[in-house]
Amino acid sequence: MTALSYRYVALTDTGLRRADNEDSGYASDRLLVVADGMGGAAAGEIASSETLHVIRQLDRDLDIDAIDALDRAVNDANKRLAQIIADDPSVEGMGTTLDALLWDGEKFAFAHIGDSRVYRLRDGELQQISTDHTFVQSLIDEGRISPAEARVHPHRSLILRAMLGRDDNDADLSWVQPVLGDRYLLCSDGLSDMVEDSVIARALGAETIDMAASDLVRLALEGGGVDNVTVVIAEFVEKGTDPDVHLSSHDGQPQLVGAAASQARPRTGNADSGSDTSTFDPEELRYAPRPPSRRRWVRWTAGIVVVAAILGAAGFFTYEWSQKQYYVAASDGKVAVFRGVQADIPGITLSHVEETTDIELTSLSDFQRREIEDGVAASSKADALQTIKDLDVITPPAPTPDPVPAPSGPTPDPAESPSTATPATWRR
Repeated sequence: MTALSYRYVALTDTGLRRADNEDSGYASDRLLVVADGMGGAAAGEIASSETLHVIRQLDRDLDIDAIDALDRAVNDANKRLAQIIADDPSVEGMGTTLDALLWDGEKFAFAHIGDSRVYRLRDGELQQISTDHTFVQSLIDEGRISPAEARVHPHRSLILRAMLGRDDNDADLSWVQPVLGDRYLLCSDGLSDMVEDSVIARALGAETIDMAASDLVRLALEGGGVDNVTVVIAEFVEKGTDPDVHLSSHDGQPQLVGAAASQARPRTGNADSGSDTSTFDPEELRYAPRPPSRRRWVRWTAGIVVVAAILGAAGFFTYEWSQKQYYVAASDGKVAVFRGVQADIPGITLSHVEETTDIELTSLSDFQRREIEDGVAASSKADALQTIKDLDVITPPAPTPDPVPAPSGPTPDPAESPSTATPATWRR
């Protein structure tokens, strides 16, 4: 088997409509990362840069399995965001997407959360190897819309999972096995929302990866450039191949771009970006709105109405989707079918008991009881009921009846007194 290594490049651009770059990118001979921050008022820059600063500590020789190391680093980065939010409540709601590929010498450990993407170009064929954690992707998975319809859906930017400093949004972890000649592209949605996959495939197949990176950023800007755009590319070659002095990675130095390259530490105190723009940016609605700017009250009121209308529409469609989901969980010590989704959102209830069974949690094995207490997702109500049907219910033994004291009088003759004893029964 041919030993492999890879060349790499990282490139970013603020775009044509954003005042600041909230993306962060990193590329080295061990690690590739893209993080797309959000939250407004520079909080997005903090989220992506602080996440990347934690993840890039993996760029060294490791003494544990790569995927375990990556899992720990993602958790540490999430804890870091939680600490920043606790220290500065004004950035509550900030977060970031994350795509990270950690090379162990033979394969990549892969972590993904959010709607940034990872593509692979192999033998001229482009494949998206990440799955978007978005509302429209859930509609695609359910067969309700096509990928083409998703690109123009009014709620295509609504993300269902991201790194928010909480413990309820885990990243997807997996292994990726490259082969000689593969090219891997990590990118923020500033590219994938602006450029069709077929065009990305052609650009990614450029003569060199440096040319590919430049072409992809240019295409995103020509497509509208409504968001920051960041690309990180790796190309697999035979290990020991002489570095190409025409490539930016020929010196073997890591490449750090975007917010992480300029924002070393988080702010303290009140959030304030110091910038103002009169162009309404729907990207901010993905996670958290910016603090109100100093404008005349008429514009301020109009902005509130627009934001409320968009958030209301997004909330309506999200709620409608949630009420078509089912799961099995515990209710008052019994197994029950719930309609909706498990989500702990203050002031909002997204699930309710649809049907309660007579099965007590105490009648289940320890393993199954823990599963039910955590909640078991189901594709439909019928699937939820089948899950319950498959449970191994432990039926307690029938209780032993207390001995009946012998009568004090003379013993009756059995022939003259028929038995009236009733067998003991157990009702589950």
